Amino acid sequence: MGREPSSFKLGTIVFWTFCLLVFAYLVFPITIIIPISFSASEYLEFPPKGFSLKWYAAYFESEEWLDPTLQSLKVAFLTMVFSTIVGTLAAFGLVRGRFRGKRIIQGFIISPMIIPHIIIAIGVYFLFASWHLVGKTMGIVLGHLPLTIPFVVVTVSASLYGFNTALEDAAQTLGANRIKTFYYVTYPLIQPGILAGALFAFIISFDELIVAIFICGTRAVTLPKRMFDALMFEISPVLASISTLLVLLSILALFGMMMLRKRTERSQIKRKRDEE
Repeated sequence: MGREPSSFKLGTIVFWTFCLLVFAYLVFPITIIIPISFSASEYLEFPPKGFSLKWYAAYFESEEWLDPTLQSLKVAFLTMVFSTIVGTLAAFGLVRGRFRGKRIIQGFIISPMIIPHIIIAIGVYFLFASWHLVGKTMGIVLGHLPLTIPFVVVTVSASLYGFNTALEDAAQTLGANRIKTFYYVTYPLIQPGILAGALFAFIISFDELIVAIFICGTRAVTLPKRMFDALMFEISPVLASISTLLVLLSILALFGMMMLRKRTERSQIKRKRDEE
C-alpha cells in the first residue's frame, strides 16, 4: 500500500514526459522555420546569421507573391461560400431525410476525406480539361469543393443531431412559416456548426496543393502552387517568411474554432436549462 503513491507519481511523470516529447516532435519544424524567416542570410540556413525583416518585405513588395496570395484568398472565399451552402443543404437532407440509401450517399459524400487527393486531382484534371476549366479560377474552386464539402457536412450534421425539433414545431404552431422558422429558430442554434464548417473549408482550400498543381495552369496560380515552384527551382528564404505567416493564420483559425466550440457549449447548456 505504501508504494502506490510513488508508483502513481512515476506513471504521471512518464505520461507527461511522453506527451511533451510528442509535442516537441510535432512543433519542432515550426520552431525551425520561424527563426529562419528573420534571417539576414541569402540562403535557407539554421541557425540564422543576423536578424532582418527583408524577406517579409520581399514578399509584400513582390507581385510574383502577392498575386498568387490574392488568387488563393479569392479561391478560398468562393470555395467557402459554395461549400457552406451545398454542405449545409446536404447535412439537412442526410439528418432529417428519410429515404433508402441514405447511408450510402452519406459515405459517398464524406469519402474525399479518406481518398488520397492525388486520385481526386487526376480525375478532376481530365474532366475539367474537356470542360476548358484548367487554368481558370472557377475550375480551381470546383476542384476544391469535393475536398471541403465533407467537412461542412460533418460539422453541420453534428449540430443538427443535437437540435431539438420541438422548437421548430412550436414556432410553426405560433404562425411562423418554414423560412422564418429557419431564420429565427434553426439557424441561430446551428450557426456555430455552420461557421466552423465554413472556416474548415476556407483553410483547406487556401492550403490545397495537389489539386492546384493539376488545375492552376499558368494563369491562375495559387500561393501553395507558387511556393511549390519556388521550392523546386529557387529555394528562397521568402518561403520561410510565407510559412511563418501561414502558421500565424492557422493559429488564428484554431483560436476561432475554439471560440466557436465554447459558444456552442454555452448555447447547448442554455438550451438544456430552458428545456428544463
